[in-house]
Amino acid sequence: MLQELIVSPTNDGDGAQLAAKFFRGLGDPTRIKILQILLDQGDKNVTELVELLGSPQGRVSSHLACLRGCGYALPYRNGKNVYYTIGDPRVREILQLARQILADNAHRVLACEIISQ
Repeated sequence: MLQELIVSPTNDGDGAQLAAKFFRGLGDPTRIKILQILLDQGDKNVTELVELLGSPQGRVSSHLACLRGCGYALPYRNGKNVYYTIGDPRVREILQLARQILADNAHRVLACEIISQ
């Protein structure tokens, strides 16, 4: 049932809602930066991410909660610290594909007045 909901373009809209929620999980620059850091530099704890991003701890934690909830990033404990790792190796592919599409369409995305920054 869930698989049909996800892949069927002709269902009653729930699949589209789920897909939109999936992409909203990636819909913030800070969340993209966190994922890129984890992909490029490996697992990080909140303190390390705060330093790398230059963002307040509360904001970073909030974004990590979103990424964790969507399965993009997953926590694990190492001693007293909680580290975050990429939750699914396909995240790298999604971000690479997005960069490729943006390379061809950045001017259109920047000109879009419907989706705000």
